[in-house]
This record gives sequence, C-alpha cells and structure tokens, in this order.
Amino acid sequence: MTDIIKNQSDESSHPDSTKKRIWAIIGASSGNLVEWFDFYVYSFFSLYFAHIFFPAGDTTTQLLQTAGVFAAGFLMRPIGGWLFGYIGDRHGRKKSMLISVCMMCFGSLVIACLPGYESIGVAAPIILLLARMFQGLSVGGEYGTSATYMSEVALEGRKGFYASFQYVTLIGGQLTAVLTVVILQFTLSDEELRNWGWRIPFFLGAALAIVALWLRRSLEETSDKKSREHEDAGSVRGLLRNHTRAFLMVLGFTAGGSLSFYTFTTYMQKYLVNTAGMDAKTASGLMTGALLFFMLLQPAIGALSDKIGRRGSMMIFGVGAAICTVPILTLLQNVQSPWIAFLLIMLALLITSFYTAISGILKAEMFPPQVRALGVGLSYAVANAIFGGSAEYIALLMKQQGIETTFFWYVSAMGALAFLVSLMLHKRGKGIKL
Repeated sequence: MTDIIKNQSDESSHPDSTKKRIWAIIGASSGNLVEWFDFYVYSFFSLYFAHIFFPAGDTTTQLLQTAGVFAAGFLMRPIGGWLFGYIGDRHGRKKSMLISVCMMCFGSLVIACLPGYESIGVAAPIILLLARMFQGLSVGGEYGTSATYMSEVALEGRKGFYASFQYVTLIGGQLTAVLTVVILQFTLSDEELRNWGWRIPFFLGAALAIVALWLRRSLEETSDKKSREHEDAGSVRGLLRNHTRAFLMVLGFTAGGSLSFYTFTTYMQKYLVNTAGMDAKTASGLMTGALLFFMLLQPAIGALSDKIGRRGSMMIFGVGAAICTVPILTLLQNVQSPWIAFLLIMLALLITSFYTAISGILKAEMFPPQVRALGVGLSYAVANAIFGGSAEYIALLMKQQGIETTFFWYVSAMGALAFLVSLMLHKRGKGIKL
C-alpha cells in the first residue's frame, strides 16, 4: 500500500496527507464527469447531427437510428466492467483508470471529427457505432475502478463522505452538458448547430478527458503486489466461486438504485413534458435546479452514512423508494405549479441520495482487494444496463400501452428489493452479515 493508505490514524497531524487524499478523490472521480457529459451530450445533440450520419429520411427514423447507436454503447458496459475490473485487480487501479479515460478521449475525438454520410457513405454510421461502443466499453469500467480506488484512498471513518464525490462529479457531468446545450442554443443558430455546431461539445468532451488524464497521472497506486498476484485477482471464476452472495447483493442494490436514479434524472424531464404537459423550457430549468440540489446533497448524505452506517442508509433508501415513488409520480402526472413539481422531485432525489452517495463505497466494502474492482464493476454494469438503461424505454412503452402507473409500481418494487437486500448487511454497514 502507498503512504496515502498507511498512517490513516495520523491524518489530523499531516495536512499534506489530507491534501493528497483530496487530490486523489478529485482525480479518481474526474472520469465520471466526462462519462456523464458524453452521455447527455450525445442524447441532447442527436437532434442536430442525426441527418449527418444516416441516409435521408424522416426525422423520427434518423433519431431512432442514433438512439440505436446510443443503446449499443450502453450494452458494452458489462464487457467494460469485466475488462477494466480485470485490469484494475491484476495490474493496478491507476493503470485501469488511465486506460479508461484515454478511451473516452479517443471516442469523443472520433465523433467530433467524423465526416458525414454524404462524404464517406455507410462508413459514417459504422464508425459512429464503433466510437460509441468504444466509449461504452470505457464507461463500463470507469465506475467499478474509480469506486474501488476511492474506497481504498479514503480515510477510515470518513469513507462515506469521500466516496460520495463520485456522484458529485457524475451529476456535475450532467449539469455541464445541460449548460453546454443552453449556451450553444443561445449563441448559434439552428442551422449552424446542424451544420457544425454539434461538434463543439464532443471536442469539449475530449478536452475534459485530457484534464482527467492529467489529474490521474499523479495518483498513487492503492492495490498491493500481494493482492495483484493472488490466484483469484481479476478472475470471474474466483469472483463467482467465492463471492457469489456479495455479487448478487450488488445486483439487487443496483437494480433498485439505478432504476430510481434514471427515473428521477434522465427520464424526469421527458415525463414532465410528455405526461404532466409542462413547457419544455420550464421543465429544463426545473431539472437543472433539481440536479444542482441533488449534487450538493451527496457529501452530506455520505457523511451521514459514516454515522448511521451503510446498512442504515440503504434501508432509508429502500423504504423511501418503496413507499414514496408511486405517490410522487402520481402527483406529478397532473401537477400545475412548477414549484410543487420541484419540491416533489427534490423529495425523490433526497431519497435516492441515500443510495447514490454510498453506492461505490458500499459495494467496494463487500469484496476483498483481489477481486474488488471486478466485483464492483461487473455487477454494477450488468444491473445498470438491464434496469437503469431500460428505465426510459419501459416507462414510455407502458405509457404507450395505457398502463403508465404500472411503471410507478415497478420502480417501487425495485426499491423494496433494495431494502430486503440491505437487511443482509452488517448492522455496522461493512460487508455481508454472516
């Protein structure tokens, strides 16, 4: 272990150690900002570049094709969780995080420079697909390795607080993307955005990845030689043979937590417009404020988890999601006042924060060092792809079928599942209750 991991009891008498820890947390979590910036930018700007990469046709068809490319990138996440989990456990957390952020930069740069269908024909959508798959692979490994690193570098007794910054930067990426959209829409005409302006955020994404790379180059390795040379290091067989229960528990946590997170962040803006009938600009402003509130909540809830334990925090999330999701979404269906809508969404995000703030540290504490990055990354990526990635599609499908309220109960049921799984944790919140 490095000096930053040793001497944790001497933290108060070594301000340099505190400074190192803070920089380590910033460096480790910086990739999440890039990840979610890219996630939102592709989604928001697809309206402006869909016609560039796909043959002439109606707008809906073009948007569906760009959405299909987006989904393909999402499906690469479990593979990324496995690949970078292996690298992180076998070759070191730092190496894994450096490779993943380089891949993010490359994917954004390819999209930013990619010629359109009229210039290179069918190669345009194929390269776009490959670039998004490349990014999906990188993003799939980002969460597990950075969560592992942050859990290992954080000070004992304050791990929840430190680890909560993973979601601070994650939500910060969303806010940065929204701000970029707003600025470009106000400074460029619609024609300029369609011709070349849509490329700007992808160049910005590549630049942000370079900043993250610079931050990560100075990080110290937290895994030791013994854990990296362990026979189970980075092994899926070793993970499933010896830690099946922990793996399944993380799937359960993530199913409920990711579904709630995607419902009240990425899908909520569409829900306010499509179901509640709210003006699109009002909904955008409301969600920007809600996301800022959500981001600021993370350190506070993380610090609280250091007092009440991860188990207590997860139980609050599970009970809150199970009981409050249906009433909140039902009230939002016919909400008239934006302020009431804002308060309802803030309540939902407050409940979700009891999961998001401790998500990384909770999962990392359930696995030993030799399979920690793999255990966290793979289980998270699988559950996130199945439950989180499908949230918007399932919600819209149920609305189309006239059974929209069924989706409310689905989210509620996954919250109840998270509560049941949390009962299997130690009361003090570290690992599994034996």
